[in-house]
Amino acid sequence: MDNGKFERKNRPTQRGGRNDKSRGQSFSRENKRAGFSENRKPRPYKAPERESFADAEEERLEQLIVGRNPVTEAIKSGVLLDKVFVNAEAGGSIGNIIRLAKEKGILVKEVNEQKLAAMCGGASHQGIIAVGACAEYVSVADILKIARDKGEDPFIIICDEVEDPHNLGAIIRTAETVGAHGVIIPKRRSASLNHTVYKTSAGAASWLPVARVANIASALSELKENGVWIYGTDGSGEDYRGVDLTGPMGLVIGSEGFGMGKLIMRECDFLLRLPMRGKITSLNASVAGGIFMYEILRQREAKIK
Repeated sequence: MDNGKFERKNRPTQRGGRNDKSRGQSFSRENKRAGFSENRKPRPYKAPERESFADAEEERLEQLIVGRNPVTEAIKSGVLLDKVFVNAEAGGSIGNIIRLAKEKGILVKEVNEQKLAAMCGGASHQGIIAVGACAEYVSVADILKIARDKGEDPFIIICDEVEDPHNLGAIIRTAETVGAHGVIIPKRRSASLNHTVYKTSAGAASWLPVARVANIASALSELKENGVWIYGTDGSGEDYRGVDLTGPMGLVIGSEGFGMGKLIMRECDFLLRLPMRGKITSLNASVAGGIFMYEILRQREAKIK
């Protein structure tokens, strides 16, 4: 990765092929910003959230990793676990997981089915729950260092208020499979690393670093200061098939209901859109994110060849 100073104004917007009449035009952040606020509905007001019993309960659940595959991957990846609760009578792969946990020096406690169900609020636990480090976050600087240590251009996914834990888990799962270096999420109005995210990610949350930041816009500024280009996903953007997606980049995936916020959109260097040919004009956040991520992977591998 080139650590030299980036001249952002010289970055070409496209790489040739489609829409030849637009080739060679320089990217103007000011011009792009001018259209950001047009035809966009304001978000409804949300009152500031208060700490409550529900917040405490959510924090407790964040400490749980539920299900056989997520627990197995957590143990293998070296995530710090305080304890593993298991129903030894569940059979199947439970015995192997117990052996693996003991080899790693993790305390294993046998409990009954009712205890496990009560711990995870009735979620499908498959006879095993791990406790301790489900919400172990890293910093943005840590993610950049991971890319630097690998000698690769940063490839980072930023989730702007993705509130459904199933969506966040699916995004993390895809991000891990395409070789992204990390995911960034906000502290408020976002799903966090709870047991649902771990289960939906099929264990990928144990391998892929996740940074939880107070302010997404500030995180984007930090990325840009380190030479990372920010690509937002929005229906007003350019067709992703004609855009150069190689080099150091951060991909912003907006919330399920409203997409990216206006402030976050202003921080983006480029906007990308998916072509829509049917009557439905939107996709699930994790599905859309997966399409963009695999196009980024395709272009990166094509460049190496």
